[in-house]
Amino acid sequence: MDIYKILEIKQSVFEDNDKQADLLREQLKKDKTFLLNLMSSPGSGKTTTILRTIEALKDEMRIGILEADIDSDVDANTVSKTGAKVIQLHTGGMCHLDADMTKQGLIGLGTEDVDFAILENVGNLVCPAEFDTGASKNAMILSIPEGDDKPLKYPLMFSIVDVLLINKMDAIGYFDFDLEAVKARVKKLNPNIKVIPISAKKGEGMDEWTQWIRTEVKNWNEK
Repeated sequence: MDIYKILEIKQSVFEDNDKQADLLREQLKKDKTFLLNLMSSPGSGKTTTILRTIEALKDEMRIGILEADIDSDVDANTVSKTGAKVIQLHTGGMCHLDADMTKQGLIGLGTEDVDFAILENVGNLVCPAEFDTGASKNAMILSIPEGDDKPLKYPLMFSIVDVLLINKMDAIGYFDFDLEAVKARVKKLNPNIKVIPISAKKGEGMDEWTQWIRTEVKNWNEK
């Protein structure tokens, strides 16, 4: 006879989060605020990409940034210098954001004057992929130094994103990185994914990236 119970809670936790995420998306739709959930490993260039994105779109859209991290306000401090609306979210050790945490962040940010918001999720390729944040679209960054095998190691992440930015293309000559192999691997996992090679540092590929954002924000507000 067992002396303790085993309670399987994972499914119920995810189900409840999915419901909260759907409700949050409905509210964002009403508010005409497009929320992009941006995920990646630490050091992939998320903040630099965000800075470039703000620079390109600040005269067209009212932009808000939610910076999520286990601790520190380094990223929020950096982004705040652009003049964009920004809030720092501390997760208290949690390695991801869920829909309720995202909702709290949006309330703290205030979306009444935000057309386009970026949620910079906690840096890792595991936990953030498992939780629907309620975002309008999901994006991730894979940087050249991380290697071309990441779609094989973290398939869930690549299967749930709408767009993949392959960053630090200016450094591809220094690494054994097979760009075409990555494209083939992610397309096998996610046939509808859009892949955009960029160099956030140099500005390469940013026009295609920002045009994707313009199109998605427009579609979000019209549908």
